[in-house]
Amino acid sequence: MHNIVLASTSPYRRAILEKLGLPFSTQSPHVDETRLTNETASSMVARLSQLKAEAVASTTAPSLIIGSDQCAVINEEIIGKPETHDRAVQQLRQASGRCVTFFTGLCLINTATHHIHLEVVPFMVHFRILSADQIENYLRKDQPYNCAGSFKSEGLGISLFERLEGDDPNTLMGLPLIRLIRMLEHEGVRVI
Repeated sequence: MHNIVLASTSPYRRAILEKLGLPFSTQSPHVDETRLTNETASSMVARLSQLKAEAVASTTAPSLIIGSDQCAVINEEIIGKPETHDRAVQQLRQASGRCVTFFTGLCLINTATHHIHLEVVPFMVHFRILSADQIENYLRKDQPYNCAGSFKSEGLGISLFERLEGDDPNTLMGLPLIRLIRMLEHEGVRVI
């Protein structure tokens, strides 16, 4: 039996990983998430997901460590968590009628063998054209201030979309399960 550790304290990632029915623990990775100069979104999430996994790997017994990081991109500009109502309004206005691409980095480290799996999984969200009232009503109801892109797709945020485009809807919430299952199976973990 493998010891699985999620290098995250995100309740969203925890809930996604629980879908697999595998026992796991969580641990905060404590890494500097500052974007490097001229770093692309894809490179940034790959680097940060691996850094998070490595930070936890250095403090645990032989385990499989899962690291993940995500960012949203509109018109080649990385947008983060809004944190405030005003920033969320600004982000949703910017997303209105456009496609927002989410890049999710996923890293699995086997600390016993030092084998590292690393992938970046894209997911596209095509937004409806949103009125100011729709944006305000949505933010008042869902309050997605700690979510990249200013929405919760697992909640009322789904009402903001025209369509979704990607291989795995879990990717949008921060943990690409289809890719993770393949990585875990490669390391000897039987999911089913």
